[in-house]
Amino acid sequence: MFRPLLRSPCFNRRLGSVQLRWASTYHETAPFNPHAKRKATSWLSPYKLLLGFMPIFTFGLGTWQVQRLQWKLGLIKELEEQLDKEPMELPRIINLAALPEFEWRRVTVRGVWDHAHSVLIGPRVRENQGGYNLVTPLKRPSASTILVDRGFVEKELAEAARDNKLPGILGDEPVEITGMLRLQPKRNAFTPENSPGKGVWYWPDIDQLVQYAGGADAGVQPVLVEAIFEGDVGERLTNMKRGVPIGRSTVVDIRNEHATYAVIW
Repeated sequence: MFRPLLRSPCFNRRLGSVQLRWASTYHETAPFNPHAKRKATSWLSPYKLLLGFMPIFTFGLGTWQVQRLQWKLGLIKELEEQLDKEPMELPRIINLAALPEFEWRRVTVRGVWDHAHSVLIGPRVRENQGGYNLVTPLKRPSASTILVDRGFVEKELAEAARDNKLPGILGDEPVEITGMLRLQPKRNAFTPENSPGKGVWYWPDIDQLVQYAGGADAGVQPVLVEAIFEGDVGERLTNMKRGVPIGRSTVVDIRNEHATYAVIW
């Protein structure tokens, strides 16, 4: 007797297996549903944040450079006004609190060199020549002793100049020096510390120099004057060969590139 195929247990098992495979394939290849919810994507990204931050950053830098430019122009004008004034006489006892108001001011000082406490600061380079700057305390009559940076001396003659042993040059007479009043120069990160006990001086630390010269007990004040050289080229070359210190020029060169930086930013 013929039996319907649908009633066959074997056929039912095969049909169920086919249905399961079809359902699995259907779910894997389900058509795109435009109404389905998509995963939210943030519109902020590191790249967009960087693009938005750069204009703000550059504007801030430009504004800061303009402010620095105004400050630098004011400083240059102040220095020019100080240098245009006639040299002034320093008082017997100098008011240290008032020194910042007179930095770069030309002054005239008189006295006798204290060669026993002269020091060589350096090494330094001037006009492609290696050497040192000679700093010597100046004992002013009936007044405090101050420090004077007398200027540059070539390396070969530096120790003789420090010890007042240059041939043909007597350094014990009273002298008159015109120079610039200076505050404490800054030491950069690459300059080593001084070693006064070893006689090694890399930079003019005013407090250390005062203590080396005898300190307040010896009437030494922490005042530094940089001697000015106003001679011609021939005199400068002659003094350099003899070991006579060459003072600084009257020109104060201050870099001013803030206007360029402001335009760039």
